[in-house]
Amino acid sequence: MRGATMTSITKSAALLILLSATLVGCADKSLFSPAAEAVTTPSPQATTKAAEPTPTSTPTPKPTAKPIATPKQTVVPSATPHPTTAPSPAASAKPATDATKTKPVAGDKTPYSWYYMKKKTGQVPDFPKETKSFTADQKAVWVGTGKKVYLTIDAGGPLIEVDLMLKSLKENGVKANFFISGNNIKSNPDYLKRVVADGHFVANHTMTHKDFNELSDDQIRKEITDFEALYKKITGKEVEKYFRFPYGHYNMHNLSLVSSMGYTSVFWSTAMRDWEPRENGAEDPYNDIMNNLHDGNVILMHQGSLENMQALARICKEIKKKGYEFALVNDLQPKK
Repeated sequence: MRGATMTSITKSAALLILLSATLVGCADKSLFSPAAEAVTTPSPQATTKAAEPTPTSTPTPKPTAKPIATPKQTVVPSATPHPTTAPSPAASAKPATDATKTKPVAGDKTPYSWYYMKKKTGQVPDFPKETKSFTADQKAVWVGTGKKVYLTIDAGGPLIEVDLMLKSLKENGVKANFFISGNNIKSNPDYLKRVVADGHFVANHTMTHKDFNELSDDQIRKEITDFEALYKKITGKEVEKYFRFPYGHYNMHNLSLVSSMGYTSVFWSTAMRDWEPRENGAEDPYNDIMNNLHDGNVILMHQGSLENMQALARICKEIKKKGYEFALVNDLQPKK
């Protein structure tokens, strides 16, 4: 009996110990839970540290994207307000379709600078391989055909020797094509009036002569439309829709954009380093042009070159002696 009682007491004691241990285990769990919550609650600080890289890296692409666009649009301080609007549509192009549309545009913004490869006198030069990929909606001309020469004079820099230039053209019965920047017209409205009065052709060379490869679409449109408005204000007429990219810098996207505004872009088939003083004076521009004379020749010269102005009369005379006639660029048709 005693043995049985002892066994019973021992079992009861063992059961009591086991129950106590179980309760302690539950208490531990309940203590860990609040502890875990306590860690989770202050976790904003801990999480901030742990998550800091994530927020920083997540927004980073956005800021990075904005700065990339901003510098480009900030190139023209006067138009800086527009850049902010310009990127927005592009940035908000969340739909997959819009994103696909923007991809080719980005690819089409590869910058190009116009050039030609000279051949023997009398032979038409070779032109950039990019011209072969110009589409029907990218209207551009750079050479004509037959015994015609297109004298184009860029006036985006200093306007020097205006009297000598106009006299040389008039005395030789030559009508030239002028690509004048709006800032020059604004400062010298009489210059434009004289050129127009003499029957020369005036085309759009932008308002401020900025590199179009560094501008947003909105800024490009503004450069062109501001010139149009100023030209009409001074002459009372609409400017004809012919255009030249400043510095000959363009890309496929901008060529399409300018074309969509109704313009034909005019490049060239003869040019020279006439933004610098010429070593042999007026002989250099004369030789540059006469040694590269060819059918449909589109000649680019800058009015800011003293040597050009000094050689102009002689150049006009000699070109005519070679049997060429001077023509206007609106006679040229984009290749299809």
